[in-house]
Amino acid sequence: MKQISTKDGSKTLYSEKYDETYHSVSGAVEESVEKFVKPCRISELKNPKVLDICFGLGYNSAAAIEANQNIEIISLENDERLFGEILKLNPNLKYYNLVKKLASNKELEYEKDNIKIKLLIGDARETVKNIKNKFDAVFLDPFSPKKCPELWSYEFFSDIIKLMKPGAIMATYSCARAVRENLKRAGFIVKDGPVVGRRAPSTVAIAPIV
Repeated sequence: MKQISTKDGSKTLYSEKYDETYHSVSGAVEESVEKFVKPCRISELKNPKVLDICFGLGYNSAAAIEANQNIEIISLENDERLFGEILKLNPNLKYYNLVKKLASNKELEYEKDNIKIKLLIGDARETVKNIKNKFDAVFLDPFSPKKCPELWSYEFFSDIIKLMKPGAIMATYSCARAVRENLKRAGFIVKDGPVVGRRAPSTVAIAPIV
């Protein structure tokens, strides 16, 4: 896979299959922090449980751990080839070494002190159905709706919202109209997320309290 330099100095990868990079070229690490970790208020939560959909290079999970060291993360990923690529990267993320340990562990689990990460391999539409946990936050980070529409569907969002605690937040970079309509149909309260690296906002979707 080809490495691409982004404007904040961090590297991402280019996917030939999807003809897209794994992160915004405006800043890969910046995107993880500003579009996922901060909107989900990870630093403010007590012992948060996080569902990281489309683990990719692990930047979102590493940024979440940096924000809160009392955390449990379940990550979903379909492409095992990424694990070898992770070992080649050195982003400016304090806990990325834990992501590397996870990627090199045959059990795909890491647990030490108050940090726990588990990686589930397979089609996220299927693996999400086997999860029993309830989450405080969800990172939704697939390739774009045009390239990977199956992970932006009403059906998939309906499965996700079932795993979220009342008031839990899901963050994603897309603000596409169809995405937001599917989120609303699935029962989410949809709001604008931060504007980072482009003119359009990202999206925050909240599981209703009632």
